[in-house]
Amino acid sequence: MTGHIDTIVAIATPPGQGGVGIVKTSGPDSGRIIMGLCRTRPPPRQCRYTAFYDEQGQVMDRGLVLFFQGPDTHTGEDIAELHGHGGPVVMNLLLNRVLSLGARYARPGEFSERAFLNNKIDLLQAEAVADLISSASEKAALSAVRSMEGQFSALVGELVRKTVELRVFVEATLDFPEEETGAPAEKELLSRVTECRRFLADILARAEAGRMLAEGLKIAIIGKPNAGKSSLLNQLAQVERAIVSPLPGTTRDTIEQQILIDGMPVKVIDTAGIRKAGNVVEQDGIRRAKAAAENADVVVLIADVNEDDLPDLKNIATDFGAGKNMLFVFNKIDLSEHPPGKRQTKEGLEEVYISAKTGAGIAALKQAIKKTVVLADYSENTFVAHTRHINILKEARSMLEDTTDRFCRHHATELFADDLSRLQQTLNAITGEYVADDLLGEIFSRFCIGK
Repeated sequence: MTGHIDTIVAIATPPGQGGVGIVKTSGPDSGRIIMGLCRTRPPPRQCRYTAFYDEQGQVMDRGLVLFFQGPDTHTGEDIAELHGHGGPVVMNLLLNRVLSLGARYARPGEFSERAFLNNKIDLLQAEAVADLISSASEKAALSAVRSMEGQFSALVGELVRKTVELRVFVEATLDFPEEETGAPAEKELLSRVTECRRFLADILARAEAGRMLAEGLKIAIIGKPNAGKSSLLNQLAQVERAIVSPLPGTTRDTIEQQILIDGMPVKVIDTAGIRKAGNVVEQDGIRRAKAAAENADVVVLIADVNEDDLPDLKNIATDFGAGKNMLFVFNKIDLSEHPPGKRQTKEGLEEVYISAKTGAGIAALKQAIKKTVVLADYSENTFVAHTRHINILKEARSMLEDTTDRFCRHHATELFADDLSRLQQTLNAITGEYVADDLLGEIFSRFCIGK
């Protein structure tokens, strides 16, 4: 898809005062708009210092104008950039003048959407643009750049290629009698399936790490009343985020705080104490606490080291089912003789001893949190991903496992080939080759205006 009939415009710099502000257009009328606004148009990819004129020919501002001629541009269309003084009044004067010359105000993310629709970037790269802008840490920003440069897309493309090769191999066996293929062909087929599954598992593991970089690791602090949950939140956040009181049941709702642990964004959720609720408000608080734990990547089960709460913590832990990452944390060591740090129990549980009041043992807790979550390498190989991508990869994994099991039971190569074709379409939804229009609208609506 190329060549939109309208031209869009937006302020491409944040609101507020600054040395420079930018108004950006994209569309076929960009060159004509420059002529109407500046009475001149610079050659493509050259910068000119000029005046910006209003409808009466009065100078509104002076600044720089640039013109980029499509299709060799970010959006694939003609683009103009007006660099003026960065005050909100000046920017709105320029914006309104461009609108009067025939442009339309851009929707959120519409510049990136046009780049995607004009095949300048795929959907993964477009989403990475928004991730880069909203990065909460340096590592998240660098990972977003890697996705924007196409590293995630390349891995998905390689997986699609392996799937196509597997499908071609399966369909080729249909052209030969069974006695000419037999066991050797089936052995080769299953070997290729194993390679696809291994490659898919690797991408999924790295995407999980990327999702945590983009959306943040979610940690729910769960425990009985007065165990120190709110104090722990405040200690991790280094601010008085939650009310701390010796009275049990002070926290009635979940409280969230964004922090960084060694450059990794983490959302810590303080919850109501788990106990037999005495009223409707407490019951609702406990329900929300359990919901936060179920949706968390890590559950920190906290107890008073001076109380015999471990049996109760184990009972609470069973409510969340197998596979949940959990840490048993014992607080208030400042009131006991227990040293801070980690300890491995005979049952294989990792216990961390802390004082949320003094900060003793908090460094060990942070390391335990990082260790608890099995992440891909947080280095030059990490790319940003989202829940949407992971759900598609998990769906593809299930499809590949199910179709392989059916083939092993029934040896129906025709059905196997059809299943692989559907698997290919599922994977292509990640990069946007097959994607519904309503999903596109939802994705780009999360972008800022002007990007």
